[in-house]
Amino acid sequence: MPYDYRIFSHPVKKAIKWSNVRLMIFDCDGVLTDGKIIYGGEMMEIKHFNAHDGMGFMLLRTANLVPAVITGRSSKALARRCEDLGITHLYQGVSNKLAVAKELLDDLGLSFSQAVYVGDDWNDIPVMLQAGFSFCPADAMPEIQQISDYIAHRKGGEGAARECIDFVLQSMGIYEKTVIQFLDEIS
Repeated sequence: MPYDYRIFSHPVKKAIKWSNVRLMIFDCDGVLTDGKIIYGGEMMEIKHFNAHDGMGFMLLRTANLVPAVITGRSSKALARRCEDLGITHLYQGVSNKLAVAKELLDDLGLSFSQAVYVGDDWNDIPVMLQAGFSFCPADAMPEIQQISDYIAHRKGGEGAARECIDFVLQSMGIYEKTVIQFLDEIS
């Protein structure tokens, strides 16, 4: 079924039952990074990731929420970052993010109402419109900001993912409990 992409007049921001959220899906370039891609010699690709976002992913795991990354590009740097953070649901080189998101939800036995999506550009629209709640970084494309349920104050690669994670945990009423549990686990 084709989607109605007349997003420029998308007036309704979604309401979500936060206690049902089980999955946060992130785009990479422009969300987990600043969107810059640096090519070095020997086919090397360099991406900048934010350590604060990394801590956010640790808090997600502590809260038993599943993190996932679905991105249109493929990158060894992203694979390593996900491995470092224990993100097992990584999908790279994806042209149809909605199909992959549906497959992931089916595999996890979840519905879109239990998923939050963080994206910044046109290829994120189909999942953003289906997700229970959507976020975008402060520097996302203006049209993406218009359809996003929440626009982060921070830019992609500069803590936007962490801001979105903190927002979800706070909205669920488990932020403080999660931080205390995390601190107990590491001490």
